[in-house]
Amino acid sequence: MTDTTGQPAKAGGDAPTHQKGLSKGAIGLLGGLVIGVSTIAPAYTLSGTLGPTASAVGEHLPAILLVGFVPMLLVAIGYRQLNRAMPDSGTTFTWASRAFGPWVGWMASWCLLAATILVLSNLAGIAVDFFYLAISQLSGQEWIAGLTRNVPVNIVTCLAFMALAAWISYRGLEATKTFQYVLVSFQVVVLVWFSVAALAQATSGSGFDATAVRLEWFNPFGVESFSAFAAGVALSVFVYWGWDVVVTMNEESRGTTTTPGKAAIVTILVIVALYTVVSVATLSFAGVSTGEFGLGNPDIQENVFAALAGPVMGPFAVLMSLAVLSSSASSLQSTMISPARTMLAMGHYGALSPRYARVSPVHRTPGYATVVAVVIASVFYAVMRVLSENVLWDTITTLGMMVCFYYGVTALACVWYFRREATASLGSLVTKLVAPLLGGLLLLVFFFQTAWDSMDPSYGSGSQIGGVGLVFVLGVAIFALGGVAMVVQYLRSPEFFRRRFVTTEYPTQD
Repeated sequence: MTDTTGQPAKAGGDAPTHQKGLSKGAIGLLGGLVIGVSTIAPAYTLSGTLGPTASAVGEHLPAILLVGFVPMLLVAIGYRQLNRAMPDSGTTFTWASRAFGPWVGWMASWCLLAATILVLSNLAGIAVDFFYLAISQLSGQEWIAGLTRNVPVNIVTCLAFMALAAWISYRGLEATKTFQYVLVSFQVVVLVWFSVAALAQATSGSGFDATAVRLEWFNPFGVESFSAFAAGVALSVFVYWGWDVVVTMNEESRGTTTTPGKAAIVTILVIVALYTVVSVATLSFAGVSTGEFGLGNPDIQENVFAALAGPVMGPFAVLMSLAVLSSSASSLQSTMISPARTMLAMGHYGALSPRYARVSPVHRTPGYATVVAVVIASVFYAVMRVLSENVLWDTITTLGMMVCFYYGVTALACVWYFRREATASLGSLVTKLVAPLLGGLLLLVFFFQTAWDSMDPSYGSGSQIGGVGLVFVLGVAIFALGGVAMVVQYLRSPEFFRRRFVTTEYPTQD
């Protein structure tokens, strides 16, 4: 492989990049790992997905989480190879545009932006819930927990959280990294504490529905139907989502071609280990019945840890509330990294207005793009919270489809980009062809299966329009809005769409 000067491209270290003015060398392997874990937000994510996933697949909860891990790892291998060749903060946008052309790249990046920007509203909303719950538990005043149901108070608090997170992101990755070290360490410690306590009670027979750990729990083929399997995997894919933020920081990492890819894979491995421990412990303690603390009880599924923390951790239950609060707050801040840098790259290459390519001269961050991301998320949350909570949460549910789509397209971009050299060695065959191809195809299968299932009105909140599930309608609307935005951008600035997308500092595979 050669660069544009005809010299061999570097296999590691700091390869030439399409400079955008971001800070250099701000993040190492450990910093990337911490930010990656914070974006996935294990405490927040597990609290809201353990119940629904267990309802879909029963006692095979640990198996389905492991199955969801497989395509994530395969796709991460593809990301690592693309980052070695093209360490660009645009990631999905840059790589898909280079492999498949500007139109596909634009739509793939639209799905990334829709998923990341809109989930900010969900993260902030969860942070508000646990903020008032934690204050209530610490003060002993139960009425304070109810403030989250006061719409004006909820919205004002939510917007304050978003503004604070945007401020930290604007100040740069050093500020982000320091903030994340504390919050990530705390939530991991509390999750391990909860798991040990739950397993201890289950083993002693004092759990709610104490059950001995069985190997059958790890058998994905025991799930009763493919639809249930796909629904479970779609949920499990969501719980791993966020590791790719590590790669979007490649231009700001020490070792731009190597560190981000390593950090992404290590992040996924750490998360799957943590998820396995927590899911096994929770299942062993609570079971999957619809009883008071059973994972099948619909009354606790939106917030499993809020219900189980008391019975499992006793007087220390407030720590779990603080852990989920810190988890959602830290993820709120670190999630902003990805859409801001994607829009920065799109502005840099001409796919969006040049305003998005602005970088703060003081903090070396994509300041304009960061502000735009938080404003869109804030307006969306405020409007939806006033109009309908069902629409708000169903929109978040549709983001699973967005994630499967842009991960799948990016993985296939790896296959196409390296198609001429993938057979040069066994290692290249596995990492540049087989792994990303399988990962991409699996995620696209889950995308289409979930889209089909979401047409059922019972999917999500149960809302419907004309007999079609609201989740499906919202998914189609998001894609349609992306198409309209792309056409508008084409009419405003057709140059990007008319030429073959080229990142001149990166090697050509054609």
